Amino acid sequence: MEIYKITSSSERGNDKARFIINKSIGPKKPIYFENIDQAKESPLIQQLFYLPFVKSVKLEEKQIVITRFDILEWEDVIDEVSTQLQNYLNDGGQIIEKNLADKTPVTVYAESTPNPSVMKFVSNKKLINEIVEFKNIDDAKNSPLAKKLFLFPFVKEIFMSSNYVSITKYDMPTWEEIVMDLREFIRSFIEEGNVVIDNSKVKKKNQKISPSKKINSLEEKIVSIIEEYIKPAVASDGGNIVFDSYNNKEKSVQVILQGACSGCPSSTFTLKNGIENMLKEMLPGKVETVIAING
Repeated sequence: MEIYKITSSSERGNDKARFIINKSIGPKKPIYFENIDQAKESPLIQQLFYLPFVKSVKLEEKQIVITRFDILEWEDVIDEVSTQLQNYLNDGGQIIEKNLADKTPVTVYAESTPNPSVMKFVSNKKLINEIVEFKNIDDAKNSPLAKKLFLFPFVKEIFMSSNYVSITKYDMPTWEEIVMDLREFIRSFIEEGNVVIDNSKVKKKNQKISPSKKINSLEEKIVSIIEEYIKPAVASDGGNIVFDSYNNKEKSVQVILQGACSGCPSSTFTLKNGIENMLKEMLPGKVETVIAING
């Protein structure tokens, strides 16, 4: 049986050292450990945290990267750590429990939107397949995440898309006071594997147009322009836009705004100087105005 061999390296003054292993020991996606508590499912990483100079550890398929505290230099200890790791592996020491290897680390970051009342919380993991909006806790009966978020007294409305949650707050408090708590709550909820939404029961709100409503060729073109050119830009701001209807006599397009776009102080400017101008340019003589029927 082939034994484990480790090659170590670190540049002088660098706080990181790499320990490259000749055989696979970890998952294909890196797992990060900031402290010994996070390593409770990895006996190998726990052993490393017993060393007083270990600050954090990254476990990869054939490599371990250790970041040290500034209490010493790697040249003083790197050979010893390499030997300890090699002996541990060759003595049959357990590396990582299977359930941890299958777990994808979850990150969530907060992103401001043009609407000062709305913050966008973006995850590195897909949350849902459809766009949904919750105006109150009664709307959220089939979304465990939304229900729990509504228990925060400052949460007014919630909008969810593929990998993010946009939260509308009441005027008080400020985002600075609450954003970290919300970010960590959402991250923990996702990381624990909780169900975000029951897609089989929640009313979908991403339809391009009501399925029972017949549309003509011009309306199809309007919907296509909205989907291809306008919706991606709106989504990047934490919102959504849905075609509602077209008035042939007045040459006006009615749309529904959702998420950060709903109630945004700059939405009127965006409608008139962005969406309206684009539709006028791409459909000359067919569109004169664009109106948000929900404000």
